[in-house]
Amino acid sequence: MGNAQPTIVPYEDFDVTADIKAIRKACKGLGTDEEAIIQILANRCAAQRVEIKQAYFEKYDDDILSYKQAYAQVHERELDADIEDDTSGDVRNLLMSLLQASRDEGYEVDEDLAQQDATSLFEAGEGRFGTDESTFTYILTHRNYMQLQATFKAYESLSGTDILDTIDSEATGTLKECYITLVRCAKNPQLYFARRLNAAMKGAGTDEDTLIRIIVGRSEIDLETVKDMYLEKYDVTLKDALDSECGGDFKRLLIEILH
Repeated sequence: MGNAQPTIVPYEDFDVTADIKAIRKACKGLGTDEEAIIQILANRCAAQRVEIKQAYFEKYDDDILSYKQAYAQVHERELDADIEDDTSGDVRNLLMSLLQASRDEGYEVDEDLAQQDATSLFEAGEGRFGTDESTFTYILTHRNYMQLQATFKAYESLSGTDILDTIDSEATGTLKECYITLVRCAKNPQLYFARRLNAAMKGAGTDEDTLIRIIVGRSEIDLETVKDMYLEKYDVTLKDALDSECGGDFKRLLIEILH
């Protein structure tokens, strides 16, 4: 976690006025200069992109307003409300807990807490008849990833079982899939994202939404490390994988973000 490297850092010569003028020029007239837009957005950090968006809205609000109105027509409800309506039981509780964003985002590890949580997980699963899903949900959605790694080690020492094996035997269906995803992400987030990227490019068609979400979302966090994990896991660079599976401006944008 501590040595994770990004591919995008703040652009040193950032000029928001110049950027929005360049984007505006690229969008107007006959056709769109996608290359110009890609070069700007793929080389600005998230904070700079937010500043670009706000400045563009202030200067060219006629375009943005129409985009917002179109979006509102498609998404008439909040995500929380949709999840409450479309899920139920323990899966709903887990997803709502994640939406509350209550996870500790630090890196500190409390070994005593790790032992306590390991015991709680054991007593909620292997150590009882039936499973207390609320305990699993609370710990997996509230502890920081380093803390969870310590908890998983303590759990294996306590029970002699890997936490993933316990989840596999104690949970079922969608809830099990959610728990496994959370555990894998906590154990090695960069390997988890490498696996997700590979899965998004396999089979019939390409899951472009997943590629965008991961590559853009991790670009300022650990994308450089995700690239290393991808190469180690699949013996091909992420850039080469994208080059063979994607095309057009979409591919150029993602590869530009990879640097």
